[in-house]
Amino acid sequence: MPIKDSEKKSHYIGTLNEKSLHADLKEWYARAGDKLEVPVDTYFIDIVRGNELIEIQTRNFSSIKKKIYHLIKDHQVRLVHSIAQEKWLLKLPEDSRGEPVRRKSPRHGTIYDILDELVSFPSLLKHKNFTLELLFIHEEEVRIQIPRRGWGKHGWVTHERKLLDVIKSMVIEKPSDLSILLPAGIPEQFTTEDVAVAISRSKWIARKLIYCLKKMEIIIKVGTRNRFYLYEKI
Repeated sequence: MPIKDSEKKSHYIGTLNEKSLHADLKEWYARAGDKLEVPVDTYFIDIVRGNELIEIQTRNFSSIKKKIYHLIKDHQVRLVHSIAQEKWLLKLPEDSRGEPVRRKSPRHGTIYDILDELVSFPSLLKHKNFTLELLFIHEEEVRIQIPRRGWGKHGWVTHERKLLDVIKSMVIEKPSDLSILLPAGIPEQFTTEDVAVAISRSKWIARKLIYCLKKMEIIIKVGTRNRFYLYEKI
C-alpha cells in the first residue's frame, strides 16, 4: 500500500522534531550500506540492513506494538532499545544570566529496566521473525524550567536526551535468553516475594518479571504457598 502525501508530510515533521537520543542511536547503529527512513508497507523504518528491518525505540513499547506485529508477518524485525546505565542531568539556566548545572544521577539502569517496556508484548519474543537488542548506554538528560509544568519537579521538564557513549549490547533472540533474569540461587519452586528478594528489587518489579516469564513460557504456575502463587521453570 503506497504511503499517502499526508503521511509523508507528518513523517517529515516528525523527523525534524526527532529527539536527540533517538537520532544519536540511529547514527551510532547505522553501518555502511544501510538504508535509513525507508517506507515498508504503510510504515517508515529507521534502518534497513539487508533483509532485516531495524527499529530504534528509547521508550514506550506500547506505541510501536501495532507496527511490530504487522511487520513480523513478512519481515525479520530487530527492535533496539536503550537502557541508561549511567545518566547525567543538565539543567539549563532560566535566562542568559544563569549558568547550567550538571550532576550525575544516582540511579543506574540495569537489565531489569526492560521489564517496564516488555510488559507491552512479552510473547513477541516467541516469534521467529523478532529480535530484541538492548544497548546499555551513558546519556545526558537536558532539563529546562517551564512554569506551571513539571508537577512534582518544581517546573523542571525533560527537553531532550543525548547519547554520550554505548557501553555494551545484549541480543535477545528467544525467550530463554531472558531466563538470566532469574538468579541461579532461587528455589526450585518460588513466589513473587522470593523473586523480589533474590533480585533485590521491589515486589512491583518482581510481578512484572513473573508476568513476562509466564507469557514467554519460561515459568509455569504450579500451586500455592501461604496464599501466594508458586512457580517453577519449565
